[in-house]
This record gives sequence, structure tokens and C-alpha cells, in this order.
Amino acid sequence: MMEYRSLGRTGVLVSPICIGTAFRSQENENVCVRVIEHALDRGCNFIDTALYGEGKSEKIVGRVLEGRRNDVVLTTKIFKTLGENPNAGRLNRLNIMSGIEASLRRLGTDYIDLYLLHTFDKDTPLDETLRALDDLVRQGKVRYIGCSNFVAWKMVEALWIAGEKGLTPFACTQSQYNLLNRIEVEPDLMPLCKQFGIGIMAYSPLAIGLLTGRFRRGLTPPEGTPWSVGENTGLSPHKYSIEEALDEFNDRVIEILIDISRRYERTPAQVAIAWILDHQEISASIVGADLPEHVDEVLDGLLWSLPNEERTLLDQVSERPVLRKFA
Repeated sequence: MMEYRSLGRTGVLVSPICIGTAFRSQENENVCVRVIEHALDRGCNFIDTALYGEGKSEKIVGRVLEGRRNDVVLTTKIFKTLGENPNAGRLNRLNIMSGIEASLRRLGTDYIDLYLLHTFDKDTPLDETLRALDDLVRQGKVRYIGCSNFVAWKMVEALWIAGEKGLTPFACTQSQYNLLNRIEVEPDLMPLCKQFGIGIMAYSPLAIGLLTGRFRRGLTPPEGTPWSVGENTGLSPHKYSIEEALDEFNDRVIEILIDISRRYERTPAQVAIAWILDHQEISASIVGADLPEHVDEVLDGLLWSLPNEERTLLDQVSERPVLRKFA
């Protein structure tokens, strides 16, 4: 049975696995629909989307929401919007107001549960951005707001502005967090969120597949993945350099991860996600499954808890004070 977690101090209960919908290695939209539906059927109630695939991701989620909107805590984001409009990459009132209407149309709903700033806009005053988001909450088009890819000091600024001006504060943040990238979250962001009751959604928990155990230093990456030499034809395809990502340090972390998974007859992905969810500050881990069986692997892993000695070992081998980001 699914054990739900509180999204920060909102009181909203969400599944510890949030279904990501970037679909980096899956372009068949019908399969994408089946992946999300399968996750919901197995108890997930948390979906994360954005303008992935030039809006295709939101449209796919909209297909899934038909008849089950009330069963889902829906997250989408604003920064880039479609079109050649010069304001399409800003977080000013003009772009936020047009962006929410476009997202609502694509999603086939009249409200968003959690609306996030996809990144920080250095060219727009933060108080204008927060005022526009507050208006969306007051209009009933958005239930909660938050941010993604904000550093801790920028979140503090946003919280201060909201408090001073009586605006809706952030309820949640999204940041990359995994065994290969801890430094973005642990030193400052995690204690900040704990202090103010802000939920943390950890994206890229498997470091774009590196923590599945399928990628090792010196070996050719599997085809059809963001790390392969050939074409990647997903809904929102990206390409990354395996040589840059898998240095000796990261390959050693993966080696230990694989050893632990074998000892407990688990998969490396299950162990990597268990390590993330063992941090109580994390409300949910965003998992981008490309097939229904990927969903099963992740959710079956929730039946197992990472032993303390293995948590300590992974903490030790993965501690590196150097930023390495794969997104």
C-alpha cells in the first residue's frame, strides 16, 4: 500500500514517487499515456510536467486527466512559452498570465495544484513575478506556488518579499538531487526548506539513467539513450557526454551502488531512490519512466528500506564538494 508524504507543510499528501513526463527516450504518445495511467493505477497521485516537447507533455497529461482530475496533484511550470514573442522567456506578469492560460488549455483543466517558476529570471523584478503568482492563487487558477532550480539565497529573497507584501509564499521547490549531485541541495537548500516547511521535489534521481547500473566508465552507452552516440528520439530528447559524466569518482559511486543492489537483490535504481527518500526533507522523487515496467521497478522498490549501514556507506562514497549537474 502506498505511503503518502506531506508536501512541505501544506498538508497535501503526495506519493513519494512523482511521475515525470519529459519522456526523454519515448516518443510514442500512446505509450506515454499508458505509463502515466499505470502509475496512477498503482497509487501514485503526483504528476510533474512542463513545456516539454513544445507542449506535447502537457497535452499527454491532459489526456490522462480526463475523468480522474480529482485523483491527481498536478504540477506544471512557467518560464519559456511557445511562440516568437520577445516576452516568451520571461517571468513578467504578461508572460505568466498568458502562460497559465495556455497550460490550462493543453492540460484540459481549469486549475493547477502546484505552479512552479521553472528557473530564475534575472531581468524581471522578483516582486512582480510573485505578485502575478499571488493573483493566480486568488483567482483560483493555482492552488500552491513554488520554484525550480533556485539557489537558497534567492529562495530566501522570495520568502522575504512574500512576507513583507502579504503575498502567497513558496510551498515547494524542485532541485536536482541524486548520489552524483548532492551539493545543490544539502548545504543550504535542505536546511532552509526544513526550517520554513517547504517541500522538496528531487528531480533526476537516477542522474539521467547513470544510476541504473547500465552505464559504466569505458563502456559504450546503450543506444536510444541520452548518453548514446546515435540519435535519441524521445518526446524531449537531449544529448549528454558520457565521458564527461563518468569520471573515476562517479564510476566508483556506481560500483558501490551496484554492489549494494546485489547484496539485497534490488536494482541499482531502487537503491538510488531509496537513498533519496531516506531523507525526510524530501517530499517526492520525480521519476521519468519511459515504459510501464519502469514504473513497476520504481514502485516495487518502495517496499524496501535502505539499511542504515548502507545509507552511511553511500553517504561517504558520494560526498564530493564539486557541482556536477545532469539535467
